[in-house]
Amino acid sequence: MQTIDTYSFSGKRAIIRVDFNVPLNEKLEITDNTRIRAAIPTLKKVLAGGGSLIIMSHLGRPKGPTDKYSLRHIIGEVERLLGAKVQFAPDCMGAEAAALSRDLKRGEVLLLENLRFYEEEEGKPRGLADDASDEEKKAAKAAVKAKQKDFVKRLASYADCYINDAFGTAHRAHASTALIADSFPNDKMFGYVMEGEIKAVDKVLEAPERPFTAILGGSKVSSKITIIERLMNRVDNLIIGGGMSFTFVKAQGGKIGNSICEDDQQQLALDLLAKAKAKGIRIYLPKKALAADAFSNDANTQVCNIDEIPDGWEGVDAANAEDEWRDVILTSKTILWNGPVGVFELPKFAVGTQTVARLVAEATAKGAYSLVGGGDSVAAVNQMGFADKVSYVSTGGGALLEYMEGIALPGVKAIRG
Repeated sequence: MQTIDTYSFSGKRAIIRVDFNVPLNEKLEITDNTRIRAAIPTLKKVLAGGGSLIIMSHLGRPKGPTDKYSLRHIIGEVERLLGAKVQFAPDCMGAEAAALSRDLKRGEVLLLENLRFYEEEEGKPRGLADDASDEEKKAAKAAVKAKQKDFVKRLASYADCYINDAFGTAHRAHASTALIADSFPNDKMFGYVMEGEIKAVDKVLEAPERPFTAILGGSKVSSKITIIERLMNRVDNLIIGGGMSFTFVKAQGGKIGNSICEDDQQQLALDLLAKAKAKGIRIYLPKKALAADAFSNDANTQVCNIDEIPDGWEGVDAANAEDEWRDVILTSKTILWNGPVGVFELPKFAVGTQTVARLVAEATAKGAYSLVGGGDSVAAVNQMGFADKVSYVSTGGGALLEYMEGIALPGVKAIRG
């Protein structure tokens, strides 16, 4: 298999799928350039090797062409970070895109317009009536799939080689993330983001140095079932925080007031606790919770035992993370963190998550390997200034979760074969 470090880009046009789906404010200004920064080393590698670049990405979930989701809004930031002028094709399928791609010279860069302006990118029909029959839906899907072949063929015609560096969309079998790879049987490879993500997760899940501690947060047990079950065969310690912890507490007979809880997952929670005990895995649930009388930064708060939260109050943060989890985190050699342990978006309820971030950073400084993944936990370490103090911050989101669950990602499979 080709790699970005062994492939010769000299005189080659490389079409590269990146994830430039960055947040924009009302003025259509970028508010977080993390995903663009992540792709820069791959882009620079091609240019340094004497190649030219055709960059393709999606932005948002448009239902068709619209200025709000045009990639033209990110050109200035890409130019600033890449240190090169970026040409722009205002239609990824247009004659102009074909001409600009054909005429690219060494060191030149072209950005294609938002791929999702076309339904062929995702392969899903648009504009179907709500009351469309099953036959109409089937026919519409078949029509899009037929057009998708031409879409892929056109994109592939722009270049001599293909690089997938969009781990955040690797779990989707879209035209630009999976299907196009077949057009480059001997000239396809991962970019540094994809390589880094895969190596980081494999290092944690397949060859962890012990003790191995996983910290899982977020609101729902149901969204983490497969991950928890897979981790059961790998971890030594499992810290469970955030809203999902209350399902475990209630399942054991605790009083959780108005805290979030998945009642239909209580038996599963008990089964997971029993399985962990049988395997000798130490489970750490919060012992104390910060409870609030409203979901607001101005709410009244009190610290309670997590199984004694009064009616009318809801748990919003792990209240004693420093004392409860410090030793287990700092003695760990491998740490996986997915999901905040409180409502960190509100400063008053962010102390627990900030404490976990600080402890993971401290453990990393002592030699532990730490992987932070999942949208909210990544946002937390970025917001709190710890992103450069952990070993690896994943940009994957849903793709990371599916890869951790052991699901074969289309974008990975398309390159690896």
